[in-house]
Amino acid sequence: MHPFWLLFIIRLDYITFKTFSGILPLMESLVDVSRLLGASNSTNSSSTELTYGFVSCAVSVLFYGSNFVPVKKIDTGDGMFFQWVLCAAVWTVSLVANIILRSPKFWPLAMLGGAIWATGNITVVPIVKTIGLGLGILIWASFNLLMGWASSRFGWFGIEAETVGKPTLNYCGAGLCLLSAIVFFFVKTDVQRPATSEETPLLIDNSANSSSQGSTDDSWVDMLSPLAKRLVGSGLAVVAGILYGFSFVPVLYIKHHASDPGGPFSGASQFDLDYVFAQFSGIFLTSTVYFLIYCAFKKNKPQVFPKAVLPGFVSGVMWGVATCCWFLANHYLSPVVSFPIITTVPGLIAAIWGVVVFKEVKGLRNYLVLILAFCLVLAGALLTAFSKL
Repeated sequence: MHPFWLLFIIRLDYITFKTFSGILPLMESLVDVSRLLGASNSTNSSSTELTYGFVSCAVSVLFYGSNFVPVKKIDTGDGMFFQWVLCAAVWTVSLVANIILRSPKFWPLAMLGGAIWATGNITVVPIVKTIGLGLGILIWASFNLLMGWASSRFGWFGIEAETVGKPTLNYCGAGLCLLSAIVFFFVKTDVQRPATSEETPLLIDNSANSSSQGSTDDSWVDMLSPLAKRLVGSGLAVVAGILYGFSFVPVLYIKHHASDPGGPFSGASQFDLDYVFAQFSGIFLTSTVYFLIYCAFKKNKPQVFPKAVLPGFVSGVMWGVATCCWFLANHYLSPVVSFPIITTVPGLIAAIWGVVVFKEVKGLRNYLVLILAFCLVLAGALLTAFSKL
């Protein structure tokens, strides 16, 4: 990756994270004040919460759509080491958020959501290497949308069914977002293997024939035919999307049962960001377990690429900030509104990166399909937003 883009992403991430950290205590105070002001200021309070919610959505989609850019042209091998570095950065973000929030009560069940997400995350590198950054995000986003939106809208898995002021617009918006992902599937991508001067990964025994060093960093993904890559990448993206869609269910379940007198979650916080540290701890713990299993399977010779450490950490920080903003969007807008927006619009941003910077999409036909899908995404996101107004 060109140094300019890496410095740009790092600087953007730093500024956004500092801003987010600075305004978070103020936002909490405003929420508490709005509850005390009573019905006379209900209109102003509602307007303020909508503003917070849509700003959170904007930051979230920007970072979700860009968080894999720092590692797009960095060789990450089979991705297991990369996902562990990324999850370490994610947990670091949650630790900072936990300190800012003054250590709210830790609910272990929220860790289950993190474990589910981390299970889906181990498929990310194979997905990006087979079908590309833009298409991969778009496919898993569609199934993330379907699972997350439907479970919140209809009250699956013991969580509260969410309502909106204009349900017809909400249904149409979610449907258009899902349709856009189906349209994106017909975009053919040209994914090139990243060129790197680092011929062999760290911790790989290369004392054997030196002539084979150039291929020691091949992963199973690199051995697939073009058709097999498309099928495998698309299938993994579907699995990842389903798992991502379930990752918020434990938190929503805890919140829904907080009012049960004498129940195990009685008195649990209704502020979604209070569960970030628990969920992100589940992410880091699960990713560590997977990485240790992987090391054992590889007989303590894992593919560990030093050049992937800093970009991977930057990617994880961006993802962590995006998810914190998603928690805020869930609180201020409700998941039935935030899910269609945050799960699909990042795909549009990722596709722009893929087209403009990485040249993954070529040809007039593909550009026309992309334009159609973009229009569907924007229309779906706008209808979903208007359903809350």
